[in-house]
Amino acid sequence: MANKKITALPELTSPAGADLLAIVDDVAGTPTTKKITATNIMGLAPVQSVAGRTGTVTVDAGDLTDGNFDGTAISGFDASIHDQTGTAYTLLASDNGKVVVLNNGSAITVTVPSGLGAGFNCSFVQKGAGQVSFSDDSGATAINNRQSHTKINAQYGVASLLAYAADTFVLAGDTAS
Repeated sequence: MANKKITALPELTSPAGADLLAIVDDVAGTPTTKKITATNIMGLAPVQSVAGRTGTVTVDAGDLTDGNFDGTAISGFDASIHDQTGTAYTLLASDNGKVVVLNNGSAITVTVPSGLGAGFNCSFVQKGAGQVSFSDDSGATAINNRQSHTKINAQYGVASLLAYAADTFVLAGDTAS
């Protein structure tokens, strides 16, 4: 094959794993041409997974570095549902990002333990008639609310709990005292 400008070469639209790509490595100031396979290049690509989520998100390279999706909606993600039917439940680290559905005719206490980490967030639905109340773990956590509420208001009420610092939470939503 005669030498051609890169811009004159045909585009490789569906690379096979063994296809060779030429790259120029100029780390030390001395350009060296090397080869890499499509499989190697894909193996080096950053991959991010989101536990407990399903769906597909298409992003451009800039989104991966600056986190700015320029108003593009991220869709196709569903939160996992965690059903609870008892009268007492202690949050687990695995509840992060989930919707906990609480369904009992009697009062339900949700204990918020220490160690869930800053950024932990969880939503709650009071499905049954039993009012849901939130309790700190013997003073090891702080649960804050603009109105000092500690309960979900009534059946079918929804509340969220967010840790904005280690062991420090905000309870928000359809709450009551």
